[in-house]
Amino acid sequence: MNKSLAVIFDMDGVLVDSNPYHKIALKQFAQQHGYDLDEQQLREKIYGRTNKEWLTNLFGKLPDDLIHRYAEEKEQLYRDLFAQDIRPVKGLIKFLDLLESNNVPKAIATSAPPSNVSFTLSRTNTGHYFSTVLDDTFITHSKPHPEIYLKASAAIGQTPANCIVIEDSLSGVAAGKAAGCRVIGITTTHTPEELHAADFIIHDFDGLSMDVLNDVLHTR
Repeated sequence: MNKSLAVIFDMDGVLVDSNPYHKIALKQFAQQHGYDLDEQQLREKIYGRTNKEWLTNLFGKLPDDLIHRYAEEKEQLYRDLFAQDIRPVKGLIKFLDLLESNNVPKAIATSAPPSNVSFTLSRTNTGHYFSTVLDDTFITHSKPHPEIYLKASAAIGQTPANCIVIEDSLSGVAAGKAAGCRVIGITTTHTPEELHAADFIIHDFDGLSMDVLNDVLHTR
């Protein structure tokens, strides 16, 4: 095992370019319940948050059973929309193989529910790469709170200072930085300018090498 480096992946917008489909599903769900959300509202109230948080941001306080029902209603819309188009982000499989061959510990840390994690990993055939997966059942505080990245680094036996987080969302970049990790931003959801707080920017996984990872980790 590579003791000096670990990589923690967000899922949506990182393993798969799923956010356009989430956006459609969210808008459809919101419209069905009487809300018409614009892009600013989606970014401020919904993106990068757990279902419980964005649903209460939208509806106000809700009983837990209704939160669960609404969440699965929206996620089923998303899975139905994305099922035929889902594929790994360009270069991901090659990059995962590179990490495997170099014994680099890996984890997924996502605000998504278990049903979406299973859907994503099975449809992209990437589940075997990850023995450590933290979904929304592991967290109390949504990103940008660092909780999920602190828990993920502990789960793979690494200090945050040895971990590189790969994130597409602004709240996710902030969470990784707050945890004490280095952060690579991927431009599936935001522009490089919007991801300026990240330590390094990529458009996809092509070209990510062990040398690049070590440079990101050790350049302060």
